[in-house]
Amino acid sequence: MSTEILVAAPPQVETDPRLMPRLVSGEEVRLSEIIAAMSVALDITQGQPAGHCVRNCMIGMRLAQELRLPAEERAALFYALLLKDLGCSSNAAKMAYLFGADEHAVKRDGKLIDWTKAAHKLKYAWQQCAPGGTSLDKLLRMAALFRSGPRGERQLVQVRCERGAEIARDLRFPPATSAAIRALDEHWNGRGHPAGLRGTEIPLLARILCLSQTVEVFFSNHGLAAALDVARDRSGTWFDPDLVAALLAIRGDEPFWGSLKRADLLTAVQTWEPGDRVEMADEACLDRVANAFARVVDAKSPWTYQHSTRVAEIAVGMAQQFDCGPELQCDIRRAGLLHDLGKLGVSSLILDKPGKPTEDEFAQIRKHPDYSQRIIEQVHAFRQLADVASAHHERLDGRGYHRRLDDQQMQWVSRVLAVADVCEALSAHRPYRQGLPWGKIREMMRRDLGTAFDPECFAALERWIDRGEFVPRIEAQLQEMDRLLSELQ
Repeated sequence: MSTEILVAAPPQVETDPRLMPRLVSGEEVRLSEIIAAMSVALDITQGQPAGHCVRNCMIGMRLAQELRLPAEERAALFYALLLKDLGCSSNAAKMAYLFGADEHAVKRDGKLIDWTKAAHKLKYAWQQCAPGGTSLDKLLRMAALFRSGPRGERQLVQVRCERGAEIARDLRFPPATSAAIRALDEHWNGRGHPAGLRGTEIPLLARILCLSQTVEVFFSNHGLAAALDVARDRSGTWFDPDLVAALLAIRGDEPFWGSLKRADLLTAVQTWEPGDRVEMADEACLDRVANAFARVVDAKSPWTYQHSTRVAEIAVGMAQQFDCGPELQCDIRRAGLLHDLGKLGVSSLILDKPGKPTEDEFAQIRKHPDYSQRIIEQVHAFRQLADVASAHHERLDGRGYHRRLDDQQMQWVSRVLAVADVCEALSAHRPYRQGLPWGKIREMMRRDLGTAFDPECFAALERWIDRGEFVPRIEAQLQEMDRLLSELQ
C-alpha cells in the first residue's frame, strides 16, 4: 500500500464531548461493502496486493455462475471468497519465527509454488529461510523447519483455517461459509490440509475457493494464460477436474477478465452478490464486524494479544466520565477495536523483536496508522471513524504520526484513543520489557500532559482506573505465548 496520502482540512475540535457527532454515518450500508473493504486487511496480512480477496471473489462467483449454483449457495460462497483469509494472522508469528523472515514474503511466494512437490519445497525453503543470512544460517533454519515434517505443515494450516472458520461463524454467516473456509487448503487428491479430505469429501464451496485463489494469484502475477496453465496442471491433484473444466469454459469471457483490472474493484464485486440475498448492516452487525477484525489483528502477535479489545474497553470507560451518549460510546468502541488494523501489514519479525526497533524498523511501524485509515475509509459511512482510529499516535504538540496533527486539529475522540492506547500498551508485556504497574504508567504519562496527551482525557482515565475496572492482559498474554511455544516444540 502506498504511504502517500492527501490530507483533507482537519475538522474543528469539539469543545463539548457530549455534543460530538457520531463516527459512523446514519446512512444504510450494505454488509458486502464493509466486508469487501475490510478484506484488504487480509490481503496485506498475506503479503498480497490490495484487491486480492475481491478479485478472488469475482473469479469464484463467475465459476458459480457457470455452474448454475442456486442463490443460497452463491450467497454463502460470496462471503467465503471475501473472507477466506480470516485466520491468516493466527500463524504469522510462528511463520516469521520458523523461517527467520518477514512472513508476508513467505506467504506471498508460497502461493506461487506447488508445495506438495519435494523439489519445489526445497528450493522455496532455501530462498525464504534467513534471507540475507549465511549459508549456514539458511541450513539451520531449513533443518528446524523440515524437522517438524508433515505434522508441522498441517498445524500451520489448521490453526489458520480453524480460526478463520470460527470467526466467520461468529459473524453469523451460513454454516456453508465457515465450512468452506475451514477446508480452503484441502486438495482433490487428499494431500491437502488440515484434514486430508479427498474428492467430494471436500465441500464444493471449498473446492471453488481453492481453485479461485490460485487462479487469482497467477493471473495477477503472470496473466491469464499462466493461471489457466496452472489450473490444467493441477487438475485432479489440487483441483476438482469439473471446476477446472468450468474455468476453461469461461477463458474467452474477455469482459470478465478485464473487469479484474478495474480501479473500482469494491464497486465491481458488489455486482456479484446475489441480488435477492443483499444484507444491510445494522448496529449489531457493525459490532460483530469490528469485533471480528479486532480478533484478526490481535491474533498476529502474542505480545499484542487482546490489545485492540482492551484499548476499546479503556476508551469507552474514559468516554463515560464525560457523560457521552451510548451511541457515541458505541462508535468509540469500534474505533478502538479497529485502530491497529494496519499493523497486519507490519512484519512479525519487527513486532516480536526482542529489543527496541531500529530506525528503519520504526519507520515500518509508523506506517500502520496510514494503512488503518486507508482500509477503513473505503467504507463511505466509516470516513469519520477512519480519521479517529488512525490518529491514535498523534500528539498535541504535532510530533506524532502519521499526519502530524496538533492540538488545534486533533478531535476529542482521537485524544481519548491516544491516551487509551498508550496506557494499555505500557501495562502489557513487550519483547523488550515487562508490563508496568498503574502507578508507574501514571507517573510516565503525566510528564507528557499538554505535549503528547490531553490533560482532561488523562484525568478521565485516572477516574476510571481508580474505580478499579482496569485489569491488565498480562495473564492472557502469557497463556498465548505458552500456546505458541507448545506449537513450536
